[in-house]
Order: sequence, then C-alpha cells, then structure tokens
Amino acid sequence: PVLHLCDSGGAFLEELSGVYIEGGRVFRNQCLLSKAGVPQVAMVFGHCTAGGAYIPALCDYSIIVRGTGGVFLGGPPLVKAATGEEHTADEIGGCDLHTQVSGTVDYPADDEAHAIAICREIVAQFKPATKSYLPERDAEPPYYDPDEMLGIVSPDHRVQFDQRELIARIVDGSRFHEYQPAYGTTLVCGYAYIWGYRVGILANNGVLFSDSSKKAAHFISLCNQNRTPLVFLQNTTGYMIGRSYEMEGITKDGAKMLMAQAGSEVPKFTVITSAAFGAGYYGMCGRAWDPRMIWAWPNVHMGVMGPDQAANTLADVKIAQLRRNGHTPDEAEMAQLRQRVYEKAERESNAYFATSRLWDDGLLAPTDTRNALGMALSAAAHAPIADPHYGIFRF
Repeated sequence: PVLHLCDSGGAFLEELSGVYIEGGRVFRNQCLLSKAGVPQVAMVFGHCTAGGAYIPALCDYSIIVRGTGGVFLGGPPLVKAATGEEHTADEIGGCDLHTQVSGTVDYPADDEAHAIAICREIVAQFKPATKSYLPERDAEPPYYDPDEMLGIVSPDHRVQFDQRELIARIVDGSRFHEYQPAYGTTLVCGYAYIWGYRVGILANNGVLFSDSSKKAAHFISLCNQNRTPLVFLQNTTGYMIGRSYEMEGITKDGAKMLMAQAGSEVPKFTVITSAAFGAGYYGMCGRAWDPRMIWAWPNVHMGVMGPDQAANTLADVKIAQLRRNGHTPDEAEMAQLRQRVYEKAERESNAYFATSRLWDDGLLAPTDTRNALGMALSAAAHAPIADPHYGIFRF
C-alpha cells in the first residue's frame, strides 16, 4: 500500500519544461498501481494545486484536513488570472466543499493527527497481500557487536578490510554459509539470515577477476532457482584490467555476471560499504541495475574510476596527444591538469554528492544496515517472483 502525505503547489513555474513530461508519469504510475490492486490513501495536509490535485483524486481513499487542506486544479491566483473571479482557497477547494459538495475527497479531519487516525482505520480494512517468501526462522541479533563495524571500515576507501567482518555483524547469529570459499576469493558469496529471512550475499574483497565473476554468475543463478533474495555489499575498484586478464577473458566473464544479475527475478538490495568504481559498480547491482533499495555509508567514494586514476589517465592521454602533434608537453600545465581532474573526481565521488542526486536511497550509519535490510526484505516479500529467464551468456 502507498500512503501520500500531500502538500503540493503543482509544477514549479520557473522549471515548466523540466517537469511537464516526466511530471505526468507520477499520475500514470498511480493509475497503474491501482490497476495492479495496490491500495493508495491520500492525506491532504496542505494545498494540492494543479497537477498536485490529481494525487488525492487518483487514490482509493482520501482525507483532508479542515482549514489547511485544499484541492483545486487552479488555485486562487490562477482562477483570478483566468476568469477574473476572486475566491479564497477554502471556497474553491477546502475541506467542506470537497467532502460535502463535490465528493472529490472522502473524509474530513479536524487536524493532521485526526487524519492519521482515520488513515489507520482505513488501512486496518486492507486484506493482507500474499507474500512470495516468509521468515524461515526466528530472528536473533548478531553474535558480534554491530558497533564494532565502525572500527572495521576506514574513512579512507583505499584501506582494504574483510567483508566477512561486516557480514558477521549484520546477519542473524553471525552465521554465514560461504559458497566456494577457496575459489574466486576476491568475491565472498554465501547464505545467511537477516531478521529470519534467508538471503544470498555477494560481498567484494577487492577487484573482480574472471574466477570471481564466474562464481558470482553461478551463485546468482542458484539464488534465483531457490527464490532467495540477493544482498550486494559493494567495495570494489571494478573488474581487473591488463593484457593477461584480457587473454583470460575478463570481459566475457564479467558479462556473464552482468547477464545473470540483470536476469534475476528475486529481490535485490545493495549496500555500498566503501569503494564503488568502474563497471564493478554495475556488476554489483548499482542504481542503474534496479536494486529494490540501494544505500551507501557516509565514507563511500564512487565513480567511473578513482581520483588518482582519473587524473593520471587524462594527463597521459593529453601528453600522448601533444606528442603525436609534434608538441612538447609543459610539465606545469600537466600538473595543473592532474590537480584539476583529481579535485573534480574527489569532489564528485563523495557519498554526499551521490546521495544528493538520488543515486542511492539514502545514507546509512553502518549500525543501521541490518534494520534497513530487514524492513526492505519484509516490504519486497509482497511482490511476486517470476521464474528466472536469462539472455545469452558468452561462453
């Protein structure tokens, strides 16, 4: 079910072209949710103007607070500009108008607390949805103290740590059944329980090689076969590069991991615990690969490549370009270029830069990770899980 707490002035008039097309998708999504049988309740706490008026109108149930709530396609300023009529907000879209005359809103409320109480009564009538999976055992806290995670992970993303130490402080009883522990050791895979829910965990312990990529593809397939949600703990600089690794087939092996992960039908959840660079961010289910939820810790750095690598790569390309054209590179200019690229990459790989652009669903304190995963697992259990179906794997 979806609960809307409404107070919207509609489209921001200074950014009309930026919201006109995509803004309409909000209402379409509401229609599709209703079509899918997902209940929606609107609590109108403030004014719902123009497009904002459709939010309560498209909900199954709507509640409006007397005195502060309002629903109108055109607010008083627009009505005056378009028709010359002058009315107060309450006269053209207030509580009594819509609950007694127009029937646009279902329930009047005296204040916000009253509206929430009515909403609770409505939700109490909903029929519980059938869940795709349930907790398989009683939840128990980790054996190892979660607060210790703060001493395991460094604020410097270049300092490596063992993800098993984090797993032991997130999962029930600190018990973890590791899959293929002696193969592809830079990727830790295995089964555990979080708040009683069985999960398959993939956690980076470094760069992704061919063996760890193939291990990931197989483990993801196993989790889809036995309907086990996937949890990705990201801390990687990406897939390994170099001639010998290309000869080994790192690109096609990385593609196997991507294909298996994209074809997954089980719920996927991602927690970025430190570094997330290069295509490793994609393989480990970054934002563009549609995890149900993705969170980051405040120490995280993420991007196409690390600041040092970006600065040196761009400088080397520029130097080669100058020499190819018969010019001698100026060392001072190259140093300035390196510094400029480094500072930009360092600033834009910061966790706060990323979360401010909605590249994740919020920053988590490490000690809150277990609870966040538990709530997300419970929510995702209401969605059906289809049979797994994959594209073409390059063997």
